[in-house]
Amino acid sequence: MMDPQKLTPITNLQLVEILADRVRFSTDGGQLEISFWDEDIARLRLGDAEVNSYPIIVGKPAGKAISHSVEDNQHVIRCGQGEVRLGPAHTDAENGPQPVHLSYDFKESAVVQPSPDGHFVRRFRIPPFARTNKGWFFSVGLQPGAPIYGFGENYATLNKRGQQLTSWAEDALGVNAEVCYKNAPFCWTPNGAASENGSSGYGVFIHTTARVTHGAGYPAWSNWSYAAHVEDERLDLFFIAGDSPAAMIERYTSITGRTDDVPLWSLGNWISRAYYQTFEEAEEIARTIRQRQIPCDVYTLDGRAWQDTDSRFYFQWDPSRYPEPEKFIGVMRELDLKLCVWEYPICSKNNPLYEEFDRKGWFLKDAESNTYEYEFDLSPFGKVLTPLPNSGLFDFTVPEAARWWYDQHRKLHEMGVDVFKVDFGEQVPEDAYASNGDSGIKCHNAIPFLYNQTCFQASKDHFGTGLVWSRSGWAGSQRFALQWGGDPQASWNGLAGSILGGLSWGMSGAPFYAHDIGGFYGGPPDDELYVRWLQAGVLSPFCRIHGIGPREPWYFSTETERIVKEWLGLRYRLIPYLQRQVKEAMASGMPVMRSMVLAFPEEQRTWAFEMQYMLGDHLLVVPIVQPGGWTTYCLPEGIWYDYFTGEQRAGGQVYSQQIGIDRIPVFVKEGAVIAEGPAVQHTGEIKSGRRIEKIRVFGVPLARSVDHEAEVSLKATEKSVRLSFTPSVACEVHNAHHNLSDGILEVYTE
Repeated sequence: MMDPQKLTPITNLQLVEILADRVRFSTDGGQLEISFWDEDIARLRLGDAEVNSYPIIVGKPAGKAISHSVEDNQHVIRCGQGEVRLGPAHTDAENGPQPVHLSYDFKESAVVQPSPDGHFVRRFRIPPFARTNKGWFFSVGLQPGAPIYGFGENYATLNKRGQQLTSWAEDALGVNAEVCYKNAPFCWTPNGAASENGSSGYGVFIHTTARVTHGAGYPAWSNWSYAAHVEDERLDLFFIAGDSPAAMIERYTSITGRTDDVPLWSLGNWISRAYYQTFEEAEEIARTIRQRQIPCDVYTLDGRAWQDTDSRFYFQWDPSRYPEPEKFIGVMRELDLKLCVWEYPICSKNNPLYEEFDRKGWFLKDAESNTYEYEFDLSPFGKVLTPLPNSGLFDFTVPEAARWWYDQHRKLHEMGVDVFKVDFGEQVPEDAYASNGDSGIKCHNAIPFLYNQTCFQASKDHFGTGLVWSRSGWAGSQRFALQWGGDPQASWNGLAGSILGGLSWGMSGAPFYAHDIGGFYGGPPDDELYVRWLQAGVLSPFCRIHGIGPREPWYFSTETERIVKEWLGLRYRLIPYLQRQVKEAMASGMPVMRSMVLAFPEEQRTWAFEMQYMLGDHLLVVPIVQPGGWTTYCLPEGIWYDYFTGEQRAGGQVYSQQIGIDRIPVFVKEGAVIAEGPAVQHTGEIKSGRRIEKIRVFGVPLARSVDHEAEVSLKATEKSVRLSFTPSVACEVHNAHHNLSDGILEVYTE
């Protein structure tokens, strides 16, 4: 394990030049550059190496003027209300060169400060900046008790303080450990800095695709620091100021991008299993979905369902089972189901196309420039997976190769495939090389990013609105809607880990998430676990029933099937509400699933209740994650309403209760307006002009309660709030003096 105390700090800071938008220095570790993305985002770049660029950053800097001065032996670089102090400006003749260190203030409040860790013989116990044999190390202060969030979809606690985390895409084989599919070298703390003006938060984004090892108040490194080891040739850091967690996510996504809109049907229910073994079985299950009136919009053919395992993956239907794939697509159209098919970027040597792609240089290489032959390690899977052949790893840094992959998507979209399940991508070994010269150390996280980008772009170019159902992710992957949580165990811990993973991914700047309802492996789940998972899945950004073996509702008890239908009906009724949350994600980067610290940063008492979350701006969801129906939750201050009964609950309190199998606690904030749609079998049944069936009002509507809802308008006066909507829409009002007439609801404030 690396010991930061043994690293040699960067010293010998010397001013080189002052430009309109940046200031350059030299150090004994290479060139150091300070600039501002905007006055509330400072950027530091350190090192002389030229590095390959990947399209992680898509925003543009504000281009605001900066100034430079030297004050108190520090270089002071200002941009508006932002101020970076970099020191020391002069070498101390008596003590010799001192470590280069940085502080950043915004609006006269501390944002980022050097680590406060001192030492008997030097100022810094661990260096502010240092070169390592693999890359770079840096550290900044993290105040006692301050939580820290983000880093990707990690499945344990949301607050990562005290942990060491590695940003490195892995086939996690579940949600039971630190490794995960989706990582982001971005983190934030709501109160990690302190000054005379009080505590303030900050975010740190490390612009790299290389492995990053984070120490978040990690005791083996430092109790009072956030530090990171970045295995890249150049260090590129963004320090983000923000007066709230939402503001820091908004600013981070202004750098790395935000989601586009998603198709209406994608918000409905998805159903699949691993896997439907024949055309006939897949058709039978699809028809049974409609016959038993299980609401569903999307039907998935998983890996072995449509591919020949020995010769995959080249976008070829298995001719022995699907000699005429158009017939199956015709069944999907007859049943009003969208078709999703599986893929991965790994190409079997047993396919005739392998030799052609090998000659063209479309696979990753080894150190001798030969095609890297990837061997699957099947030991974790036992009999779950059919033995897989040695394969090539597709290299998406080759433009012609990426174009071929894109073209195959377009061809299948033309045939009638609506969306792809973009699986795997995390397999790039460290000793493999991409066409641009990057080893696996640098391209391991980049290749799955480019893979997802290619697939998403094909969808967007074909349909106008892009969509993938993807597993791997990195900073910037939020642009490629959407991600799901991989392969959770069919257990109560698998359910809990999936929820925490989704919340953590949202706190890392990604607005969308889904998980395998019922658990992927280790099943089948019993009825209680299945129902509880279904309830949590319905009240998630996206909803899919999936796992190894049957997960369709009729394979469980009659009572379970009834409850599932009821809850899927709720899913469809909430589609207008979910569409509002998608629009908010497009505008601000705010995730649809929101942890308590993200939704209620001023109410620290709620932060510890990490299993409950806000679904959008109005609904508080308390999943049941243990058998027996017992749960404990904390309602934030204010008045809350039971979503199902309208019963009032006082906020600012902790509740413990046992919940019957057909419900979980769902509450609505006072001031909310919930637009509900019809409980249809699929979104194709939503008639033009009838997207909204009912308006539910809880107390006096707040000004932003109908943001992004085009079919409901709000106008506030001194004495009332007026809602206007289509006269045929029903209206239900809780706890408010009001008058309703012909599509006009007047709610009186006195």
